[in-house]
Amino acid sequence: MPDRLIHMDQQALLAVNGWHAPWADTLMWFVSAWWTWLPLYLLMLAAVVWRYRLDIRQLLCLILAFALAVGLADWVSSGLIKPWVGRLRPTHEPALAGLVHTVRGYTGGLYGFVSSHAADTMAAALLFALLWRNKYATGGLMLWVALNCYSRMYLGVHYPGDILGGLMVGALSATAAYAVLRRWGPTPHAAEPSDGPTGGHGDS
Repeated sequence: MPDRLIHMDQQALLAVNGWHAPWADTLMWFVSAWWTWLPLYLLMLAAVVWRYRLDIRQLLCLILAFALAVGLADWVSSGLIKPWVGRLRPTHEPALAGLVHTVRGYTGGLYGFVSSHAADTMAAALLFALLWRNKYATGGLMLWVALNCYSRMYLGVHYPGDILGGLMVGALSATAAYAVLRRWGPTPHAAEPSDGPTGGHGDS
């Protein structure tokens, strides 16, 4: 990464991370926790099942599609890119020592590019958006993704560049999982009406 871009990324992180308050520390801590959003994940799954009247086989394929999207995003971000790029998180960067606000002593792992939180949340949100095809639901989910991404910068564990990279990985993972689901899964096409049971992809 060119020095100028690195400096801009660091300054942008410090601008976001520089504003903090005790109530915001607590809020962003819970926003960043994966288990906080388990009810939302279950609601997303239930919504698709209800809309398309999925049977057990279709439900299993849907669960596998979400697992593929999020699992692929997490593996690519944490298993491949982070150790390959080796970019230190802001909380581990010597040049930023004493400048980054942390919460509850949390500093994250050594490397931060790309953000797995950004990748995972984008993968789940975009796959649901591709299945549901509703602008209001999509807008709400993108706000959820943005809030998660903001929390990672607020906590000082990711640069904006880490977030952007993670969002790209998540978007590609969701697109790949959606393509697999449409090609081989028995789940109905997202654009089909939801007024009754529908068949699978027999024409594929």
